[in-house]
Amino acid sequence: MEENQIAATPPIILTVSELNRLARDVLERSFPLFWVSGEISNLTRAASGHWYFSLKDGGAQARCIMFKGRNSYLGWIPKEGDKVEARATVTLYEARGDFQLTIEFLQRAGLGTLFEAFELLKAKLQLEGLFDSRLKKPIPIHPRQIGIVTSPNAAALRDVLSTLKRRMPSISVVIYPTPVQGKGADTLIAIAINKASQRAECDVLIVCRGGGSIEDLWQFNEEIVARAIANCKIPTISGVGHETDFTIADFVADARAPTPTAAAELATPDRQSMLYQLTSLQQRLSKQINDAINQRAQTLDYLARRLLSPMQQVKQQANQVTQLHMRLSSAFSQQLQTQQQYVLSLSNSLKQLNPHAVLERGYAFVQSVKGELVTDSARLAKNEIVKITFSKGEANAQIMPVAKNSRQPDLF
Repeated sequence: MEENQIAATPPIILTVSELNRLARDVLERSFPLFWVSGEISNLTRAASGHWYFSLKDGGAQARCIMFKGRNSYLGWIPKEGDKVEARATVTLYEARGDFQLTIEFLQRAGLGTLFEAFELLKAKLQLEGLFDSRLKKPIPIHPRQIGIVTSPNAAALRDVLSTLKRRMPSISVVIYPTPVQGKGADTLIAIAINKASQRAECDVLIVCRGGGSIEDLWQFNEEIVARAIANCKIPTISGVGHETDFTIADFVADARAPTPTAAAELATPDRQSMLYQLTSLQQRLSKQINDAINQRAQTLDYLARRLLSPMQQVKQQANQVTQLHMRLSSAFSQQLQTQQQYVLSLSNSLKQLNPHAVLERGYAFVQSVKGELVTDSARLAKNEIVKITFSKGEANAQIMPVAKNSRQPDLF
């Protein structure tokens, strides 16, 4: 009976789409984000910006896709045959039932070891204090001569030289040629830096090279180069790679520039900017001078209005003398008139008090023999001789008996 019931249960029949969807769900749950290594083959860069390729080894291969939103952050483009390490998730492309890897990040094989060596050296030098900002030498604002450590055939040198010529063509340049890539390049770079330091003929030293892979830039992650930069007596600028590239040289140098061109800009003042500043200062100075001249001119005009020429002073003084003369004459006339009136008044008073004026009216005065004026008849003696003075002439007289209690006649 149970067998009949089982036989009666209808089988679950899946569509291909359902099957692929279930398979996809199982794969994505079973394989979280992981790393896988292999060799790139059949690389296609679609117009959409997505990359399609396969990862293979000696025994198998897997289809891969790396979407535009992820590959745009790499900074490098893989090519056929590159050995890489990929961080990926497993999925199934349902439309075709294809098993594939969705790549989240891609790097060249062996970079893990390089990154580990990078971090170890970085930690070692940092512990020794080679990255200490207090030891950084200031970059001179107006260098007279600039040194460049790089390959004479590198595009980075052309970029630096053209930037220096554009910004400040008057600054001379000394090139310390050295390979910047390949076996033994780290030792040669260190020798070039030490030579520049010993010769001390430059005010600032640029250590640079163009962009590349981490392997291409690895010479600037070597300890011998780092110590050469740290011991350099000249202020150093590291301009290695692109903006996203960082090397040990960047941390040890006195200043880090994101590119060789930026290193040249950091090492030199901008001629155009300086000319603009100079023009601006010249305009400000000219305005200040004109303002000062105008102010002085106004002051001069004010003083000129107060200042008289010698002829004007003579005329003014002549007028003043004339006015003073007139005032003096007037005052003198008034004073003379006042004195004349006073003299006239005194003269009139004198005339009134003059005895001769009285005598002219018929009076006479009597004097004793001693010349004393006799004003009281009681003082005279009988037969005393007196002198009588008239208005005209004099006469002597003898005193007769004097009448008693005679009343004196009124003279006025």
